[in-house]
Amino acid sequence: EKMASAEEEDVRSAVADASASASASASAGAASSGDGATAKPVSYPLTVVYCGVCTMPLEYCEFSPDYEKCKEWQKTHATAAYQQLVEQVGELSVEDGGKKRQTRGGKALRKNKKKEVDKRVTVARASRGKRKYVTVICGLSTCEIDVKKAAKVFGQRFACGSSVTGDDEIVIQGDVTYDLIDFVQEKWPEVTEDVIDDIGDQKR
Repeated sequence: EKMASAEEEDVRSAVADASASASASASAGAASSGDGATAKPVSYPLTVVYCGVCTMPLEYCEFSPDYEKCKEWQKTHATAAYQQLVEQVGELSVEDGGKKRQTRGGKALRKNKKKEVDKRVTVARASRGKRKYVTVICGLSTCEIDVKKAAKVFGQRFACGSSVTGDDEIVIQGDVTYDLIDFVQEKWPEVTEDVIDDIGDQKR
């Protein structure tokens, strides 16, 4: 019994020493924290409020791509957190000298604007030898028409040779100038009368 009571006394002494050491460490930590401010007591269990938009805790809403919607949700459902956010943003804007800060959620994607190109399709007849002619059509790509596919269509339509000879030039065997203009307007309605032009004979 004496041995058991001695062991119990040792355990009590160790627990008391540990409690005293923990209290001393906590006091030292509170004293060393900024400007001598005392640490706020923490109550458990902690209550975590989750955003109804991004479903993350409120302090992570700023990393959401829908940050503006998150703020609107906080304004309605978490008023205290929203007021705290407004105060923090106000302090940041004063420190930055009124400069606008970029919102979280990644950089805005810039839409690549296509350069506007004047639509102009020209049709010409060129001599090939003494009595043979070819029809040359240029500018189909300005109407966003695939030149290679168009050459194949022309070959089938007029039952003759049709080939791409330049970046935006198709040569069709034979003189099919007038039929070609009508066919192009029927096949591709975006090629209107104002766009397509017969420039007559052309030397090659």
